[in-house]
Amino acid sequence: MAALGLGLAALGRPGYMTLTHADDVPDASVAGMRDGCFAVLDEAWRLGVRHVDAARSYGLAEAFLSEWLASRAPRGLVVSSKWGYRYTAGWQRQADVHEVKDHSRAHLEAQWRQSRALLGPALSVYQVHSLTPDSPLLGDADVQARLGELRDREGLALGASVSGPRQGPLVDRLVALEVNGRRLFDWVQATWNLLERSAGPALGRAHDAGLRVIVKEALANGRLGPRGDVDAVKTDAARRGTTPDALALAGALAQPFADVVLSGAASVPQLRSNALSTGLAPEADLLPDVVEAPEAYWSARARLGWR
Repeated sequence: MAALGLGLAALGRPGYMTLTHADDVPDASVAGMRDGCFAVLDEAWRLGVRHVDAARSYGLAEAFLSEWLASRAPRGLVVSSKWGYRYTAGWQRQADVHEVKDHSRAHLEAQWRQSRALLGPALSVYQVHSLTPDSPLLGDADVQARLGELRDREGLALGASVSGPRQGPLVDRLVALEVNGRRLFDWVQATWNLLERSAGPALGRAHDAGLRVIVKEALANGRLGPRGDVDAVKTDAARRGTTPDALALAGALAQPFADVVLSGAASVPQLRSNALSTGLAPEADLLPDVVEAPEAYWSARARLGWR
């Protein structure tokens, strides 16, 4: 069974694409969010979470994590982060543009230096953020070669996160991508949840090929949580005596291709509810059948907006 990890997307910036983010983060000052991030990280460690995932575009998430690592010195924690987006919201909940994608060589160089300066040797998995089938990096031999150099020189494992309704074919391309006769990526991160399961077969092939798989957005940006819009999951969770978010996360944890399933908790109570998933073992054929067509799912996600 996969392990529960913690993603910091909702803990490092005041605005995020989660249904209840404003309610979950009542104090959106820098100091308030730093304290909230520390509290969630402390609770995650206490609960046995041993993988934390950040990104340059998550506001001050890397900075908060850096401070927490220095003050707590946890042993055995896997830290992953991502490059490819720049945070542009200026610490506002609402902004015209919250983040800008840039997979150029210059952006890689700049963001790598920033991440390494903050996280130091704790950073062990370095990922390209949110690839889609039209991402120029897929054909950019210069950037691919530079990633290979960083991997070899810095002792990193490389990964890539994918997004959108065509995740499956993209995962297959990433598994086959080589630099100098060696596979470039050893990790892949993709969206899989009870509503959007289309990447599952490709993730299974990636796992069989030896890649480690991180599942993101297992709660569909809050849609599969207690205040979400999927009544069948709420009903089934109540029947099982658990919470909707725990059931949804348990469904992801039970997938044979998953190594890490990220909780995106923004508060300690939310994380504790998420962590109930590790005590559940739902049979795959008994999970609520709430699957949406990929195009419909991603269109609904795009309409969530930043909160």
